[in-house]
Amino acid sequence: MEFVTGLDLEEFNAFVENHPTKSHFLQSPFWGEVCKYRKLFPHYVGMKSNGRLVAAALLLEKKLPFGFSHFYSPRGFVLDYNDFATLKAFTSAVKNYVKKLKGIYFKIDPDIILHEIDKDARPVNGGRNNYQLVKVLKELGYLHRVYYRNFEGSQPRFTFRINTADSWEEIEKRFSPSTKQRIRKAASYGIEVTVGTKEDLQTFYQLVAATEKRKNIYQHDYRFYVHLYDVFSKNDRVKLFLGTVYPDRIVTKLQNDLQNYRKEMAGLQEKAKISKGKKLQNRIEQLAKQLAKTEADLELFSKYSSKYPEGLTVSAQLIVYYGDKGWVLYVGNHDDLSETFANYLVYRQHIKHAHEKGIIKYDQFGTVGDLSKNNPLLGLHEFKKKFGGEYLEFIGEFVMITNRPAYILFSRIAPLYRKAGLLLRRMRHDF
Repeated sequence: MEFVTGLDLEEFNAFVENHPTKSHFLQSPFWGEVCKYRKLFPHYVGMKSNGRLVAAALLLEKKLPFGFSHFYSPRGFVLDYNDFATLKAFTSAVKNYVKKLKGIYFKIDPDIILHEIDKDARPVNGGRNNYQLVKVLKELGYLHRVYYRNFEGSQPRFTFRINTADSWEEIEKRFSPSTKQRIRKAASYGIEVTVGTKEDLQTFYQLVAATEKRKNIYQHDYRFYVHLYDVFSKNDRVKLFLGTVYPDRIVTKLQNDLQNYRKEMAGLQEKAKISKGKKLQNRIEQLAKQLAKTEADLELFSKYSSKYPEGLTVSAQLIVYYGDKGWVLYVGNHDDLSETFANYLVYRQHIKHAHEKGIIKYDQFGTVGDLSKNNPLLGLHEFKKKFGGEYLEFIGEFVMITNRPAYILFSRIAPLYRKAGLLLRRMRHDF
């Protein structure tokens, strides 16, 4: 087998995009191009047998002081992980390559399941697992990071994946009852779900920024999203879905509902003068609650109508497609009008779009394995869970050290630099 560097991007992309088990947009040359914006230099390497690629990897190089660097292959390598001989040969070749470039380590985090888990993140007895692969990677010299349960790593270790190859009826059947109800409510409110253009990225970014502020997290500046959109929009690999609410339409609907409820109540009260049946009384009580709720909603949405007379885009969700898979990559929601559940309808529509596009697996791009009630991320988990995807736990991060003294020094000072960098980014205002 022959290790090759500087692979032709068309050849590299054809191998990665069509790989039967390890195709992932984070290993695509498109992601490599996006990462240049983040000052990460992409390397495209592979292993050939009889002139044919059998392994490949996008390695992202991060420059460090004094000419050193470290490398990361997001969701890499791209190869058959059951072929331990190729895995061993490719690991050895990448290790030597990184050493020559003064790399102090390289990291991989394949999206390969550790073991089957149930809804409570517990291993399924007798379920499939990849414990042998973890053992082999350690034997090859990789250091295995801890089994983190939230978002401590470079990529999420848990996710939900929706099987969008099924019929739409089967996909929608797996939605939870409360999710179906909220989708119906959003639809009844006349929420408009549209596919945006590059011009809508400013709206998208404002919603993402508002979400980040609300959840006290940091992602990227506006120009990063523009760059990502430009790169992935080639060959129709990215879609921006927007959900817009028109409060005045909701006010009109609620006024009509209120009129109908009052008319029905008047008729029931007339019947009640003659008959005191339990079924009739139950309906009167139920209707009274509906009346009270509708009156409260009307008051609320009347205020929103005054505040947003032209309507308001309240949810924006950016989707990336690669090969036969899709990923819900970035999501932003407005603080106001959450009562409309517009984000549920938007989510439903892009799942349907993926299904119609021929996508077979739709990754919700991360959830948690810590399901304790005090975990502030549990709400995110419950939201994604309701769309009926398979709950997955991956094997995690593996680090191959290529310069131990430099690695030890870097491990000690890197956290300090990261904290300082995060503080500086939060002080910036990148609109």
